[in-house]
Amino acid sequence: MMQTFSVARFLNKAIKNTILNNLASLEGNNKKFRLVAVSCGFAKNFLQSKISTNKPKNYKYGDDAYFISQKPGVADVIGVADGVGGWRNYGIDPGEFSSFLMSTCSRLVQSSNFNPERPVSLIASSYNELLEHKEPILGSSTACVLILNKENNMLYAANIGDSGFMVVRKGSIVHQSEEQTHYFNTPYQLSSPFHNSNVLSDRPESADEISFPVQKGDVILVATDGVFDNLPSSLILDTLTQIEGVYDPVKLQMCANSIALMARQLSFDGKFLSPFAVNARKNNINAIGGKPDDVTVVLATVADNTG
Repeated sequence: MMQTFSVARFLNKAIKNTILNNLASLEGNNKKFRLVAVSCGFAKNFLQSKISTNKPKNYKYGDDAYFISQKPGVADVIGVADGVGGWRNYGIDPGEFSSFLMSTCSRLVQSSNFNPERPVSLIASSYNELLEHKEPILGSSTACVLILNKENNMLYAANIGDSGFMVVRKGSIVHQSEEQTHYFNTPYQLSSPFHNSNVLSDRPESADEISFPVQKGDVILVATDGVFDNLPSSLILDTLTQIEGVYDPVKLQMCANSIALMARQLSFDGKFLSPFAVNARKNNINAIGGKPDDVTVVLATVADNTG
């Protein structure tokens, strides 16, 4: 009888533990996340530069643009775009195209048609508005947009061109975009239709798309090629690892400032073997030094959705 009682008590304890574990797992799955995001950037012409903190609107750094936007209870969205500088040779401001693209993305996040699982649709809708603008907006631009869907804690990314993103978790790069180029230093780009056939023009649907679950404490960097062409991935990783689990916007801003400043300084270092120079040599171009360019950083960490 005593043995039977002991077995019953053991089974009751096992069942209780199983129930508690399942409840804990369910609670973890139901926990909602948000992005704590900040930005920093420099125009290639230093006098045009400015530094901003986390605000739900778009800014420009030279020919680059970015946005940080939220749809309450639905999604947090971040993105960057890099206007192709060659248009300046034709008297066109390359930053107008990228800025319109990002500001429109930011506004469309609030629309009823916004899909928190389709960043490429957000880019496409913004691009279509640009094409339909009553005053033609000439130029072309890369684009990279990430959406944190608060319903399922999935991150959805779309990238066209050589801007990109990196996700760091527990000291390792767990996700990183690959640049899209037609050939060396010629990225995929969205373009206006008011040009001749010699100008490259890609569709939003050409973007690379990826989705994956995020974890609390993940660090997400979205940046233009002014960052990735001048900072080795190992240096970026070392810097981002230091802010894993950091949710204080002030500390995140300091890190974003540091990344942007390092990229800018190395871009003007004529003796530095930059990632751009390494890539150039792979294409039989004997290059050394950084690549002077506009620099845009959007830095975010994944936090509990307490706000």
